[in-house]
Amino acid sequence: MDQVQTDLLIIGGGLTGLTLAYLLRTEKISVRIIEARDRWGGRILTQRNEGAPPQEMGATWLGKKHTALNTLLQELEIDIFEQSLSNTAIYEAISTSAPQLVKLPPNEDPSFRISHGSDTIINALKNHLSEDQLSFNERVLSISDEGDKIKIKTDRRIINAGTVVSTLPPYLFANTIGVEPALPDAINSLLSNTHTWMGESIKVSLSYNSPFWRSEGLSGTIFSNVGPIPEMYDHSNIKDNLYALKGFFNGAYFSVSKEERLELVLKQLRKYFGDRADEYIHYEEQAWRNEPYTYAPYTSHVLPHQNNGHASFRKTYWDGKLILGGAETADQFPGYMEGAVRSANYIARLLETDKL
Repeated sequence: MDQVQTDLLIIGGGLTGLTLAYLLRTEKISVRIIEARDRWGGRILTQRNEGAPPQEMGATWLGKKHTALNTLLQELEIDIFEQSLSNTAIYEAISTSAPQLVKLPPNEDPSFRISHGSDTIINALKNHLSEDQLSFNERVLSISDEGDKIKIKTDRRIINAGTVVSTLPPYLFANTIGVEPALPDAINSLLSNTHTWMGESIKVSLSYNSPFWRSEGLSGTIFSNVGPIPEMYDHSNIKDNLYALKGFFNGAYFSVSKEERLELVLKQLRKYFGDRADEYIHYEEQAWRNEPYTYAPYTSHVLPHQNNGHASFRKTYWDGKLILGGAETADQFPGYMEGAVRSANYIARLLETDKL
């Protein structure tokens, strides 16, 4: 089996992993990133179709308070634009009452989207790295502390590294990678009881030739207690010449087929928009619970956001050679894109201080 050597190995090619490699690009160390998927971005997933706006199946929104992410976007010269909410919303309170149009209060803390798609930041970060730093379609099987190094076994080779940073969701790390010697019981328990952000989410999007939901008496903002879509928003592009609706689908439907979910989506939208709902160009969806490189079934009950941001994630292990990162580990905004960038910033400072 082939063997390679690197100063730093980053497990996971999502926003945290790629940002960390970008931040360390001027350091005199060798850095490699391994990604199990056949794509980069992790829980950032932008689907692109002809005649449709970029459709976000993963991380989508940010706010002005997300200062670390905004700083990175500015440095990469990536623009953002405000999410359109309209001043009204379609609201379904109960199944026995008809949907109603309600007025929305002024939005003093608007959400924003990344111009031209969330994956723009992934591509920009990746473009600052060399090809020999990046490896996808490669899954880490185990890591072991060899004293002066960490040995990483993948499904393709052996990698020897001075330091390893895992950016996987903590629960996924604990349940898919063999660790020898075992980490302390306290951190193992924490890893095994940490919620994976967005892990149960299903996102759906339909693109259309025209934004008919902006007609008088309608709205692209939808809130429903009846479902199966509890929230939906106008998802048109920054130029406002390609149109879509994008929302969340009840996570309990992860086991039904894509065709069944689509029919349920259309059935709900027909209540608001009539037959125009059926005139979609493209339908996209992502059931994150079915993504083995994001989600692993819990062996005990884990509450939403449980242990996200826990302080123990920001300790180092194996005498500083093993670091746990990723969106769930951030001290602020854990789970969000902001948390992912903050985690990368924290680890970069840690590594620069220790000089590996």
